[in-house]
Amino acid sequence: MKKLSKEILEKMKNYPPFYVKVWKECFNIPAGKTLTYLQLAKKIGAPKAARAVGTALSKNPFAPVVPCHRVIRTDGKMGGFSAKGGIKLKLKMLDYEKRTGKNAKLS
Repeated sequence: MKKLSKEILEKMKNYPPFYVKVWKECFNIPAGKTLTYLQLAKKIGAPKAARAVGTALSKNPFAPVVPCHRVIRTDGKMGGFSAKGGIKLKLKMLDYEKRTGKNAKLS
């Protein structure tokens, strides 16, 4: 099982506990797979917090280690992506991961 580095875990202490919970669960989404904001909310025990999950992911300073690009809307649309390059980059990263099974980089 993969683990977040001690450095990232230490930095996470400076953020709201809800954000940290979202980011830790998001970290577990394998390359080439996606979850919806609602599925992620349910996984952290907050099934009515899909929008709050989106907010937490929009504040993710640990991308792409915490792969927020792997979270999409329930209707299959991409939702947001705050990294430079926006949705086009998110689609490119997801495509790369689906084809290769490897983690994409922000570029």
